[in-house]
Amino acid sequence: MSAPIGKALGAVVAAPVIWLASAVNLPLKAWQRATGTNGMAAFFLAPNMAIFAVFVLTPFVINFFYSATSGTAFFLADRAYVGAAQYERLFDCGSYLDPSTCREDLFWKAVQNTGLFVVVQVALMTLVSVITALILNREIAARSFWRAVFFFPVLLSPVVVGLIWRWILQRQGLLNYMLYSVGLEPHDWLIERGSAFTAAVTVSVWAHMGFYTLILLAGLQAIPRDLYEAAEMDGTRPARVFWRITLPLLMPSLLVVVILTLIRAVQIFDEVYVLTGGGPGTSTLYLTQYIYEVGFASLLRNPGLAAAASILMGAVLVVLTLLQLQLGRRGEKKGARE
Repeated sequence: MSAPIGKALGAVVAAPVIWLASAVNLPLKAWQRATGTNGMAAFFLAPNMAIFAVFVLTPFVINFFYSATSGTAFFLADRAYVGAAQYERLFDCGSYLDPSTCREDLFWKAVQNTGLFVVVQVALMTLVSVITALILNREIAARSFWRAVFFFPVLLSPVVVGLIWRWILQRQGLLNYMLYSVGLEPHDWLIERGSAFTAAVTVSVWAHMGFYTLILLAGLQAIPRDLYEAAEMDGTRPARVFWRITLPLLMPSLLVVVILTLIRAVQIFDEVYVLTGGGPGTSTLYLTQYIYEVGFASLLRNPGLAAAASILMGAVLVVLTLLQLQLGRRGEKKGARE
């Protein structure tokens, strides 16, 4: 294509954009004169705020109203107002440490399971992500390939992750076939309580560790190399370098990883639901699955009770988010002082 023809074609393509920019230029200038810089910021933020209001704020408000009603009907107009009765039902308990003494024993069982899952999964996820990031930050062969390999599970749908691991861990699955091939006894990985919980934690770590490893890898690469060179010249041992240089400077990224992992662990549902369905019994029944089953899947569904449980869960997530902001600001102030 010759230069004059390309130039003419470019002008034709750009003409509608130029016309549109000219059309909105005058109203935007008038808006800026009337409202100033803050008004322009509000103008450009308005679409995002509208989407947030429609898809986040409005469902939250509707959910709050649902939590003050009872019955199986889905429309608010058909539901009976009961005030805080759903919350009282959730907290009607002889001992919160013994779910069998509670009126909603499944709710407190789900709370206990979620608490245990959060503690184990967050600790394991953080440890594995740190180790993986440290290895991938070294000069190893095919480093880019290995980084892609560890990040690949993040791209998979949680349902796909659950199905893959279900095919591997079920009684007639791949893992038992391999054990049988070498003369070992097959194991009921998804039927025994302990191994089902271990499988849920392991699959969750496998599916999400790539994302947190990426955050920690970025934190490691932001550490000045001259610090390591100075430590090497002084003959500092590798373990001391890690505790004195790497870990303190990685702490802001590590804090972000811990908080994000914590929030994600509280919301655990999809891959574990596909993998175990909450079983055996209620050993892998977590809070989000409880809310889903009470609100939609159960024959005696109770959307009001599910809404009340989700409001309580949302309150926990808000507390965790505020904790993240508070610790982040404290870290920024500490970094500024140093």
